[in-house]
This record gives sequence, structure tokens and C-alpha cells, in this order.
Amino acid sequence: MKDLLRVADLSADDLSLLLKLAAGFQDEPAAEPGLLTGRIVPMYFAKPSTRTRLSTAAAVTRLGGTPVTVGPDELQLRRGETIGDTARVMGSYAAAVVIRTFADADVADLAAAAPIPVINALTDGHHPLQAVADLLTIQEHFGDLRGHRIAYVGDGGNNVARSLIEAATLAGMDIAIAAPDGYLPTGETIASAEAEARRRGGSIMVTQDPVAAVSGASVVYTDVWLSMGDSEDERRHRKDVLAAYQVNQYLMDRAAEDAVFMHCLPAHRGEEVAAAVIDGGRSLAFRQAANRLPAAQAVLYALLTDRLEGHR
Repeated sequence: MKDLLRVADLSADDLSLLLKLAAGFQDEPAAEPGLLTGRIVPMYFAKPSTRTRLSTAAAVTRLGGTPVTVGPDELQLRRGETIGDTARVMGSYAAAVVIRTFADADVADLAAAAPIPVINALTDGHHPLQAVADLLTIQEHFGDLRGHRIAYVGDGGNNVARSLIEAATLAGMDIAIAAPDGYLPTGETIASAEAEARRRGGSIMVTQDPVAAVSGASVVYTDVWLSMGDSEDERRHRKDVLAAYQVNQYLMDRAAEDAVFMHCLPAHRGEEVAAAVIDGGRSLAFRQAANRLPAAQAVLYALLTDRLEGHR
């Protein structure tokens, strides 16, 4: 397995290995300081980024390499050079490529042409690095993944929700998605997750009732309602439709007694989450953010040392 474009590319053993490696990098951040000595990793960001940009740059540096961050205006793509040509050129200079952009097809085209590993650092469809960090955080807190249920409340069709669904079912966890009509996961996502859950012993539940989703859940998870590029009309509509899906103290009290709150950040307090929840004692949101670094180290290390087998 050369690239990581989505969680569903991984096998269950791959995911387990990434979590083991990430936990190791938590304990020993400089465990592999020579892996990337004298090598660069271009990081192409077509979207703004805080956690992904800084965590991947730090991961490359800890592995001994030099991250080189570039944007759309700094490459020849805007002048008509193809993604394939860009990928081949990068492969002549670099050890791997990290890309954060819009279309999944662009990342797939880059990976198809690049002779080096390509890591999806967020597209409109997927956010695999976030999902690895999420499961690392849950495992770190509870000691195990199996037997725990994640309740995702809000926009269930976005990239974070899709990658979380893929990761949770691959790990044999239970996951419940609560979202209003029009914001539910696609039928394809649900069907794939159900099949994976049957293989791994987990389950997936999709509902429009947030209370039903969080009942008995160990983790209550949400993400922003509004995305970059939404029109004013779309922003107003989303706020109206998703208002009943805010994670507040009432909803947290319906989860398991030891339930924790998670959010991939950035957060809009007063919209998808109440300030008292994300800033309270049950919140792991900032632990998640910290865990983006060892997760990125694990993915880079596993790809560069050819440790991943791919989904079978």
C-alpha cells in the first residue's frame, strides 16, 4: 500500500498498526530521527489549516526531514501544468507528498502518477489523518476501542463523519450518527460501514434523533456546521436545520456516565457545541488536537517503510 487517501484503504491490521505506532511516538517522539534525513516532504495546502499543517510539519521534522509548504499560487498548476506532471516532478525530489485540497479525484490523480507516497490531509470527502488521531485518543482514554460506542451528532455527511464511520467500523466499534434529513451519510457510506461492522463485530446506527444516538455512548462527537465557501443563504439554512443537534449539557447527560466529548476543531461555541461542554472536564478536543502529531508520524513512518498491506 503506497498511499493513504481514505480510511477504507486500510485493513483492520493496518489500522491497528497505525495506532500502535502512534502510541509509540507519543512515548518516544524522536524514536526514528533518521528516517527522512536529507529529504523533503512537500505539503500542498489549497485550504487554510492549523492542526493539519502544523502537525504534519512537526511529524516530518521529528522524522529528520524538511517540510516544504506550498499553495496553489506557488506551483505551476494554475498555469496549466497537469497534476500528473506535477506528481512526477515531486517524485524526483521528495520522499512523500501531503495534500489538502477540495476534490478527491485530484488526490487520486496525484497518487496515481506520483512514484512516492501521497497522504490525504483532507478533501471534501475524507479526512483520514483526523480519524487515526480520533481513535488514538479514544484508545488512550479508555484503554481499548471495542465495547465503546461513538455518537456523532450534526452534519453526518461531511468528510470528518465519513472517515470516522470508516475507522470505527474497521476497529470493531459501535457508531451512531444523528443528523437531520439532507445531512445523513450517503447510502454507499452506510452500506460499506454495515458490511465492515458485520466483519469486525461492531455496528452502525443512523437516526435523526440525537438523544437516541447518544444513549449509552462513550464518546459524543461533533464538527462545525458551516464550511468555507458556504453562501449566506446556506449558512442560515444550516443553522436553522442543525440547531436541534447542538451538543450541550442536556445531550451529554443522556450519554454514558463516563462519556467524553470530542471535536476535530475549529469549534464554533454556541453553534454545534455549547462552551460549557467543549471547555469542560469531559472534553478531549484538545487532546485530539495534540494527537494529530503522533498520528501523522505513524502514517508517514508506515508508508515510508512499506508497513501497510491495504484493505483486503
